[in-house]
Parts: sequence; structure tokens; C-alpha cells
Amino acid sequence: MGRGRSEIKRIENPTQRQSTFYKRRDGLFKKARELAVLCDADLLLLLFSASGKLYHFLSPTVPSVKEFVERYEATTHTKVWADIRQERRAELEKVGNMCDHLEKQLRFMTVDDGEEYTVPSLEALEHNLEAAMRKVRSEKDRKIGGEICYLQNIIRGRQEERYGLCDKIAHAQTLKDVECGSTSLSNGLDLKLGFN
Repeated sequence: MGRGRSEIKRIENPTQRQSTFYKRRDGLFKKARELAVLCDADLLLLLFSASGKLYHFLSPTVPSVKEFVERYEATTHTKVWADIRQERRAELEKVGNMCDHLEKQLRFMTVDDGEEYTVPSLEALEHNLEAAMRKVRSEKDRKIGGEICYLQNIIRGRQEERYGLCDKIAHAQTLKDVECGSTSLSNGLDLKLGFN
């Protein structure tokens, strides 16, 4: 009697899932070892568990993971290892250029008493300052508009709350007047009917 086929789906029981993971991992590594030895294949197997732990197998003919990945990059013309130093250098250069640009703009926006300026450079400085003032005023107006809307919503909410309370007070007063009126009315009826 053979083993029946089971449906491949996620194992819900964590203990059983972990046990199955270890068994299948060992079986997978055994098959990888066999493939590397029998067929003289270069093989790299990387496996991460659900908890993030790394398991790897590297065939004996491959000196290191780095060399294997470099061989893969050369064959597929893709870049797996990103040279972090080059990325950092490029990023530092970009930030340095941005700092230089901002320093130039800052120097251009300040007037140094010891330096002589031409009329066109002063006009350019005036134009830049006016543009900066427009941006500041626009942002200030936007912020003030937002505050006004916020405060108007608060006032509207408080007014609705006040109207609701006024309605409750008026309703309570009406009920009180009705109760007072019904007792005086019943006293008047009692007297007319001669009960008292």
C-alpha cells in the first residue's frame, strides 16, 4: 500500500510546521549535495526560515559565495552585488553639490557691506528676495486659512451644541409648565366637583 498524495498548503500548527521545515530542509540539502557530487555541478542554495534565519549550501568546487555570485553576474549580465562604496560616494557628491548650491544662493541673498555690487546683481538679488517673500506670504496665508477653517469648525460645533442644549432646556421647561398646569387644573376640577 503506497502513501497517498497530500495537498500542498500551509501547515497551521506551528510546531508541526517547524518540524516539517527542518526535515524538508535536510532533504533539500541532501539532494543538493548529491547533485553537486554526481553531476559535478557548481551549486549555491540559500534558504531563509520563517524567523529569518539563513541556511546555505555551497558545493565543494566553489571557493566562496562572492565568487559564485560574481560568476552569475558575468553570465547573466545583471548586478546582484551593488557596490555600496560607489553608491555612498555618489550620494555624498550629490549632497555636497546641493550644499554648494545652497551656500551660493545664501551668499547671493545677503548683502555684504565690504563688497561692491553692480546694478544688475542687486536687481537679481531684489528679484530673488521678492520671490522668497511671495513664497513665505503664500505659506503664511495657507496656514492662516487652515487655522481659520479649523476655528470656524470648532465654533460651528459649539453653536450646534448650544442649540441642542437650548432645545433641551426649552423642552424641559415645557414639560415643567405642563406638569404645573395639570396639577392646578386638577385642583380646580376637584374644587368644582366638590371633592375638597
